[in-house]
Amino acid sequence: MRIAIVGTGPTGIYALKHLIEGGKVAEVHLFERGEEAGIGLPYSSENVITSMLANIASIEIPSIVETYLDWLGGLPAGVLQSYGVEPAKLDNRRFTPRLLLGLYFRDQLLALVDRAAAAGVLVEVRECTEVSDIIPQDGLLALSITDRSDAGPFDRVILATGHEFPEADEATRSYYPSPWSGLIQARVPAVRVGVLGTSLSGIDAVMAVANQHGKFVLLEDGLTFETTATGLHLTMMSWTGVLPEADFYCPIPYEPLTIMTDAAVADCTRKSAPLDAVFDLFSAEITAADPTYAARIALSGLTADTFSPAYFAAREAQDPFRWARKNLEEVEHNKAHKITVPWRYAILRMHEKVEEIVQGLPESDRERFDKGLKKVFVDNYAAVPSESIRRLLALREAGVLSVLALGDDYDLKRDAQGTKVTANGAVHDFDVFIDARGQKPLASSDLRFPTLRRALLDADQETPEVGDDYSLLDIPAYAGLVMAAIPYLMHDRPFVQGITASADIGQALARGMVTTRRRRRWA
Repeated sequence: MRIAIVGTGPTGIYALKHLIEGGKVAEVHLFERGEEAGIGLPYSSENVITSMLANIASIEIPSIVETYLDWLGGLPAGVLQSYGVEPAKLDNRRFTPRLLLGLYFRDQLLALVDRAAAAGVLVEVRECTEVSDIIPQDGLLALSITDRSDAGPFDRVILATGHEFPEADEATRSYYPSPWSGLIQARVPAVRVGVLGTSLSGIDAVMAVANQHGKFVLLEDGLTFETTATGLHLTMMSWTGVLPEADFYCPIPYEPLTIMTDAAVADCTRKSAPLDAVFDLFSAEITAADPTYAARIALSGLTADTFSPAYFAAREAQDPFRWARKNLEEVEHNKAHKITVPWRYAILRMHEKVEEIVQGLPESDRERFDKGLKKVFVDNYAAVPSESIRRLLALREAGVLSVLALGDDYDLKRDAQGTKVTANGAVHDFDVFIDARGQKPLASSDLRFPTLRRALLDADQETPEVGDDYSLLDIPAYAGLVMAAIPYLMHDRPFVQGITASADIGQALARGMVTTRRRRRWA
């Protein structure tokens, strides 16, 4: 087969790896609109700085040509130190700057190209090449290339375009629609800065601004932030005003669950109240794993709707920085002694099981899930590196960071002078405002490929419908289109973000191209 991959971030790279290993392809053509293939938006120097840490370590990153830890170990000590990484402290659970991950993926892509050549597979990488449309052509698919001649036709086109955020030209001096919309290149003055979002994306935005006006210094009694900027104050905000917790120790690969098995979850879909049936499994798994925690939050009396408030209650009742400091101490102790908190580990493993049936939930159950258990799962698996929490605490001690709980009913008004946020009866004025809520699920109408977009909307697919190999379903002209662009999968697979998801997608789509097994819908 002759295959095109549009996008060369982690999803495109893992797809290439498994296609080569499958041995059924003759040519693979990769198209990257950026200057350097293989890096991906979340890991490029245009969008991140050294202080922005990845929340995934080598032990969790599926190997490509070599493991991330082996690759790091092969770098000169001076290079590692320039990124703030001490060679002597390298291990497979250590978090590193995202910039290093970008360099790793680029090196792995180049190594894959060499491996493909040795196997007799032609791989062409075209950088600075923007694909503007995907057009059916006699049962195949051709690509329209901006300012160039068209490419193809191809037997398969894999859309692996990755994260999509507003362009930098949508930002102004007082407003940034995302931390990756020109913020890194901008000079933000020492003023009142509002950051909407308290997760890793919010932390990224805070780091981008804080590092322009000071530096983090490690002293004997801990990390501090030194600044001479008198007018700088950053406010992170979210509905609840809680900060993410620090990444916790647990066995990897994951140990199997005892109650929420694949068969048990599948059986829930045949019940009259599938979400409640899933919650019964969820509750039983936690109770079996950690009866003390179950008793503490009175789990036996909770439901799919009331578990989330009970889960967050203690954190919402405390000052977020006091909770963060206590949680950091606990996590660091557990890591040093290899202690696993059973209830946290149970929730971490269950989110992947539950995701398999989200698309098939009745609309009312899906709304309940999004308001309740989804928030718990996201909070659990989106824990951040301990160093990120230390930096937030250092900024707090320096008097330049606070957290605001907005509540469900808040008002946000923006004009050329700044942003005014009204919450809980108080008004907060910000000279600069950054929307840092992370990647949002995208719909078919958001696709930048007009012919494909029109075909999806004409087929009443508000979001692309894909099989288990990510092939587009029910649009015969696009039978060769593989939808591996994560934002367009998030509606039906809400936890699909991340490098491990990219690896799973790459493996599944490659397997689908070299087998004849029947495709099915996600359900």
